[in-house]
Amino acid sequence: MSDLWVVVPAHQEEARIDGTLRALAAQHDRDFTLVVVDNASTDGTGRIARDFAGRAPFPVHVIEETDKGVGCAGDTAFRYAIARGATAIARTDADCLPRPGWTAAARSALRAPGERMVCGRVDARRDEHGPLGRAAFRTMVAAAALFGRLRPAHARRHGFLAPYRMHAGNNMAITAGLYLRVGGMPRRPSPTDRTFLNRVRRHTADITHAPAMVVENSTRRLRAYGILGTARWYLDKGCGALGEDPR
Repeated sequence: MSDLWVVVPAHQEEARIDGTLRALAAQHDRDFTLVVVDNASTDGTGRIARDFAGRAPFPVHVIEETDKGVGCAGDTAFRYAIARGATAIARTDADCLPRPGWTAAARSALRAPGERMVCGRVDARRDEHGPLGRAAFRTMVAAAALFGRLRPAHARRHGFLAPYRMHAGNNMAITAGLYLRVGGMPRRPSPTDRTFLNRVRRHTADITHAPAMVVENSTRRLRAYGILGTARWYLDKGCGALGEDPR
């Protein structure tokens, strides 16, 4: 069994998870074990994942987490993988499409001795946007990354060992030892990415960017909330009159 595991939290993703699973099956490096976490879904998410497990080119575990929230689902899956021998874990989401070199890039980035976290690059899904839409998405991601670096709360004087780097939970990888040492992902609903990143920043300076780790990200939250609403949501300011789940 591979020491690289891939985690995919999934809640009510009947319409999109098949694309994610097919993208993982198309990886150049398929020497990994997949864990899909059915997070209190009431649709066909779990059934689609279990059907895929019967024909996948790698081992697949489908587990359940009844406490709703991507933090709960992610933490359960990471600990499940580590308990079964994972030394490196990569994560994406069930509405995302990892490009074919994604797992190979994650493995390469985590190969050196020591504990570290790696952040990949996110782009907009090509089946949701044309070139102009994807360019606009990249601009917004760059603006968010700049804001994160300039935000006073993220300054290194607050005990952080590494400078702030934009971290998307749907495109990251981490060594098992570091994951356990920082206490894992916060067991809460989204957003959890920044909180987890800052936990890691308090423990190590070894947080790198891997440009070859590319995931195409669904922008349905951006389309549902708009730019300002999405910014409020990611800053833990709530989503106003909108629900937390934009599906």
